[in-house]
Amino acid sequence: MIGRLESVYRKVQQISSLSEWAARLLRLPESVDTATEPGLVMIQVDGLSLHQLQRALQNKAMPFLAGLLIHERYDLHSLYSGLPSSTPAVQGEIFYGVKGAVPAFGFVNPKTGHVVKMFQPDTVTDIEARLKDGRPGLLDGGSAYSDIFVGGARESHFCMANLGWGEWKEPSHPLAMPLLVLANAFTLVRLVFHFFLELLYAVGDFLRSVWAGQDVIKEMRYIFTRLGVCVLLRDLSTAGVKIDVARGLPVIHLNLVGYDEQSHRRGPSSRYAHWTLTGIDRAIGQIWRAAQRSSRRAYDVWVYSDHGQEDPIPYQAKYGRTLPEAVQSLFNGKVFPHRWKRRYRRFHPYRLHLPGMSALGKLIPPTPPMEDELADSHYAVTSMGPLGYVYLLGELSCEKKHHWARELVKTARIPLVFVADEPGTAWAFTEDGEYHLPSDFRRLFGANHPFLEEMGQDLLDLCHHPAAGVFVISGWRKNQRPIGLAVENGCHGGPGTEETGAFALLPVDAPLPARNRLYLRPADIHRAALRFLKRTPEEPFAEAPVSPKKFHTLRLMTYNVHSCLGMDGKYFPERIARVIARHAVDVVALQELDVGRPRSGHVDQAHIIAQELKMLFHFLPAMRMEEEQYGDAIFSRTPMMLVRAEPLPGLPPGLFLEPRGALWVSIALDPALSVQVINTHLSLSRRERSIQVDELLGPRWLAHPDCRAPAVLCGDFNALPGSLVERKLSRCLKDAQREMESHRPLNTWFGRYPLGRIDHVYVLPGVEVLNIEVPNTELDKVASDHLPLIVELRLP
Repeated sequence: MIGRLESVYRKVQQISSLSEWAARLLRLPESVDTATEPGLVMIQVDGLSLHQLQRALQNKAMPFLAGLLIHERYDLHSLYSGLPSSTPAVQGEIFYGVKGAVPAFGFVNPKTGHVVKMFQPDTVTDIEARLKDGRPGLLDGGSAYSDIFVGGARESHFCMANLGWGEWKEPSHPLAMPLLVLANAFTLVRLVFHFFLELLYAVGDFLRSVWAGQDVIKEMRYIFTRLGVCVLLRDLSTAGVKIDVARGLPVIHLNLVGYDEQSHRRGPSSRYAHWTLTGIDRAIGQIWRAAQRSSRRAYDVWVYSDHGQEDPIPYQAKYGRTLPEAVQSLFNGKVFPHRWKRRYRRFHPYRLHLPGMSALGKLIPPTPPMEDELADSHYAVTSMGPLGYVYLLGELSCEKKHHWARELVKTARIPLVFVADEPGTAWAFTEDGEYHLPSDFRRLFGANHPFLEEMGQDLLDLCHHPAAGVFVISGWRKNQRPIGLAVENGCHGGPGTEETGAFALLPVDAPLPARNRLYLRPADIHRAALRFLKRTPEEPFAEAPVSPKKFHTLRLMTYNVHSCLGMDGKYFPERIARVIARHAVDVVALQELDVGRPRSGHVDQAHIIAQELKMLFHFLPAMRMEEEQYGDAIFSRTPMMLVRAEPLPGLPPGLFLEPRGALWVSIALDPALSVQVINTHLSLSRRERSIQVDELLGPRWLAHPDCRAPAVLCGDFNALPGSLVERKLSRCLKDAQREMESHRPLNTWFGRYPLGRIDHVYVLPGVEVLNIEVPNTELDKVASDHLPLIVELRLP
């Protein structure tokens, strides 16, 4: 009854969903017959390092993400960004699996000889066309928001190649837009509130900065940029993602850029940068809740960052001149007499092109040319963050390259200069000496760099990149604050531990690839996403780590799965498998499984769950109707032997009671130890339950000579504590929930609002109860009308 009420509530919620109505009013296509197909929402928090995330969580600036870790069984992973540690390179690796897609955010295109930046639409389009190379991107068939690349998405919005709503058009019907505005009145009011709240903070920041001597015009421009990026772009993109979730697009990617923008301006640790994280956390929460309510896909939400940011000392502040000016004084007229082709147009990556809002978009001013844009020279310098390149026309001998590298360190005061050597090798020049790579990586960067091996190889690849300059220059300094080659208070792109130290917040059962390192890199996210979306063949993937056990222990779950019918009305055995997988159990006892029944699609639910979990299983059909079966099963990670599978006695058939049974297996934990597990599902009738319990306590089951300790009886007993059934069982067995000290017994039925404890685990004397869990994540609450009961046992 309660399940039906929740199902009705969900349908009403879907009908009244503003996102659903927005999709209809905009006449956007929707997915059909995909309710149990996987869907993935990927949220990128641009520029947020693992260290800064942990600081924000500690300061309670991101309560929703903290809740995912505490209540929803998410794991926080260290993610190495790769080199360069910049958004285009990371997105190239995540969307297409290609490392080092670009050498930096700004570089010289070797085909055209032009200096290009990765916010120029034609540059981005050209590079992405080469990345595709005939293969679909990760976002194929989905949507992308506020990204550099579109990743093969069918729809892209506010991306560098398409800065407006993309494929979304204004409704053709004259009443559609007023209805859309009216339906989303609360959302618009909230957006206006956030806009003026951010404006208040921006004005305060403006006054403080002007008082500190900053340029008034630049700070004035920054107010508009801040409002556009931190409020309008964030809230409009969030609304768009929620609409796409309601439509059931297979994969959706959103890049939240507010923190990165603030960090560049004010520094990654500044309170203004961390203030934006509160809004980002709120946006992630809205999207996650929309994904859980979706009726058209089974969505997962993954949150990660592309890179971190260093807190640098700007080169100009330290030496009184810009880096291009320093290089100009070194090279001007001394190397080659040629001139470099250069192209630049005034452009702002966050100018908003919105239907009916073009005037608002014009409020955000274009960005003036970068300081490294010195026209008509025989060299080119590209430097954004602590990484850059010096390009020279013509060929230099090895001796000349080394000479000018030493001059760049000595005269231009660049902390670190790399010169490519033979394939797979390079030279590094610093004030402290010269290093030959890869043999001197540890001497140069120190043995404590968390990503030393991967970073070293990426750095060598960067030096030999086709678009790299003759000299790769870096502001990285060992055990010192880095030098920012551009004028900014937060920077990234180089090999520093903070800028390469991103994070990934993923469900514990995310299908991450097997690897021999503790951290992830973007290619791992790419492969995991493809596997989750079922777009790649099976390959070895990481399993939950198993810690050494001093004693024999067993993690056992009993779970009434309600024919795999969730509270959202979906028959979904794969979802039950996900619930089980998230808890890394050794043995699972399931009740109410369908095999070949029309109501659940004629599938073998026990077989599907076993395949998903890669576990052995035995199934007992308590009820047969021609080819249809309905019953219970036991799954195990270790070999097991079927001992007995029989129906239990009951009352006369005329009472129309469901037949019941019990399943007994012997599970070999190791050659010297086996555990006896009996799984059952007792009758709804009190009299019949009593008869069935007497049978289970008799000589054919628990009193049988082979059923000696360690032995476990578990299942759905349809009996509350204190009932006749519970009293009979407690004479010979121990109730696991009552045996554990300092544990308050937890209810398991009904799923979302547990009212009673009718699922039990009983153990024979000699078996110690170590831990009890009744998971109650959103997935657990929706997968069945019961919650799983997990018991960790120490066996004699």
